Amino acid sequence: MKKLTHFAILATCIFAAAPFSPAYGEVKDNVWGKMPDGREVRLFTLTNAKETRVRLAEYGALLVSIETPDRNGETGNITLSYDSLAEALQGGVFGSVIGRFANRISGGGFRIDGVRYDLETANPKTGVHIHGGKNGFHRQLWKGESAETEEGASVTFHLSSPDGEEGYPGNVVVSATYELTDNNTLRITYRGTTDQKTPLNLTNHAYFNLSGTGDISGHILELESVERLAINEQKIPTGELVPVVDTPFDLRKPTRLGDRLPKLEGGGYDHCFVIPQLSIANGPTKFATLTDPESGRVMHVATTKPGVQIYTANHFKGEPFPKWGGICFETQFYPDSPNQKRFPDSILVPGQTYRHITEFQFDVAKPAQ
Repeated sequence: MKKLTHFAILATCIFAAAPFSPAYGEVKDNVWGKMPDGREVRLFTLTNAKETRVRLAEYGALLVSIETPDRNGETGNITLSYDSLAEALQGGVFGSVIGRFANRISGGGFRIDGVRYDLETANPKTGVHIHGGKNGFHRQLWKGESAETEEGASVTFHLSSPDGEEGYPGNVVVSATYELTDNNTLRITYRGTTDQKTPLNLTNHAYFNLSGTGDISGHILELESVERLAINEQKIPTGELVPVVDTPFDLRKPTRLGDRLPKLEGGGYDHCFVIPQLSIANGPTKFATLTDPESGRVMHVATTKPGVQIYTANHFKGEPFPKWGGICFETQFYPDSPNQKRFPDSILVPGQTYRHITEFQFDVAKPAQ
């Protein structure tokens, strides 16, 4: 199996492209490769007037890369990426849309209205099901369609999931729309419908590294969250929300990640934080700011979802990326929500539409005087 390459090599591989166009709302597509059964997979490229470029693929509704300028105007990739479809097909979730249910479900399944549903892909020892299973949405070919408007360029990916897939009930139709605006925001809008009650919890599993190389220990994170979910040894929520005050999880003030990560059990963050919200109707709530002092790049994150799983790539071994090589902001319903009645309801019912928004806004900080 060919290994993932470094960002610098990545930029000269399949991502090599013509210089940025000053035009706003531009989208182009080409064939990225073929599935094992011969189906073509298209790669879409969105650009805006701020010289930000986003690449997206139909396989897994994949966020392949985000390229933004640093404080010197030099553009670089700020996500951990596959450099080919062949590598994406080998497995992993670098930038994929996760479903039907992001994160973990305990006990090998759940009940709805007294009916038990056993999930096909669960750890045989622990009964934990994660990220929708082996045939989750990140392992499937979506159908993409692009658009250009005065608001920006966008691609909407569509997928149908049949009743019983991975053990989940109901025929589900979902979409994920990526829109790159000229205020340098990448907005992801998730939608879904069903003909039976079913859990639905979609997120994107992008790993961010604003420096484009090395690890994120020098990054500064500010997180507007006062509570996190307590978890057991299997990383399943106990149902308790615990305060972050005076703990390594208190990120309400700008905090250098390298000052916290070595102190955490498990070698870093892999925890769901509670996002304070008024209501989804008020639109996305800004909850996080990530800054790389070296490059000057800044990313603000907002969402309409009640929680975010912060993961800092604690399991990375150095090939192709080092430990703490990136950080994920997996906005979502709380893990194990189908089995936790006190958590926000993650069950989609017929006649309703699942709709959630997450936004990543990119900026550049001025150097300190």
